[in-house]
Amino acid sequence: MNFAAPLRPLPVDVVSIQSQVVYGHVGNNAAVPTLQAMGMRVAAVPTVILSNTPHYPTLHGGTVPADWFAGYLQDLFARDVLAHVRAVLVGFLGAAEQTAVLAEWLGQALRTRPTLRVHIDPVMGDFDHGAYTDPALARAWRSLLPHAHGLTPNHFELEQLAGGPLHTMDDVHNAASGLLGPTTQWVVVTSAAPRQWPSGQMHVALVTRAQRRVYSHAQIPCAAKGVGDLFAARLAGHLLTGMPVETAVDHACRHVVAVLRDTAARGWQELALPLGRA
Repeated sequence: MNFAAPLRPLPVDVVSIQSQVVYGHVGNNAAVPTLQAMGMRVAAVPTVILSNTPHYPTLHGGTVPADWFAGYLQDLFARDVLAHVRAVLVGFLGAAEQTAVLAEWLGQALRTRPTLRVHIDPVMGDFDHGAYTDPALARAWRSLLPHAHGLTPNHFELEQLAGGPLHTMDDVHNAASGLLGPTTQWVVVTSAAPRQWPSGQMHVALVTRAQRRVYSHAQIPCAAKGVGDLFAARLAGHLLTGMPVETAVDHACRHVVAVLRDTAARGWQELALPLGRA
């Protein structure tokens, strides 16, 4: 007779849905080690699988097919992962059709686990390089926003969601406030209002129903990609420890600045993510 206890599913804290690269620290290659260093177990769902980011002279790979993507997500239900997951982190998407698949899955996940928190980083581009995703994604992202408890666009991405240019911090705060809703509790805007930055400084804006804040941090000369992915992951990790959002934003900013300083000091082309617990 077999008296062995039945095996239980692996308890996963975060499902991270974004890009994957062979070389570099962007997307899940930034988010997964960051969250693991904070003591969290992560299930990584790729939206694209690439050799590296597109700014290098060679690039191989592409978008995960929609049926594969849907299967990855549905098998998280099949493995009973949603019984334990505390947060879903959404970043770079490879094609507009992935948003329809993801919106359906998020709705199902939230019905199954109402305590689940959804954080969305609507990756579309930045001021340095403009748009670097399918233009259709700007419209498609809006179908996902109602599922989000928190959003982390950069200034460029907030303009895409708002439908026009934003010049001042008041513009940023007002546009971010317009994204709050029945589910969305906070919006954090990175690289906010760049036309108003003091020399050597950058701003991050936080908007909730109760407050509007501006955080200043040093502007580090570093060209490494994945900074927004690192910030979003670190912010999510702090929030999952129960840290208030206004404190979590400050801690995430400090961590990112420290990583950028280290990366610049080493002269690396990719982020120098800390090894081990952080």
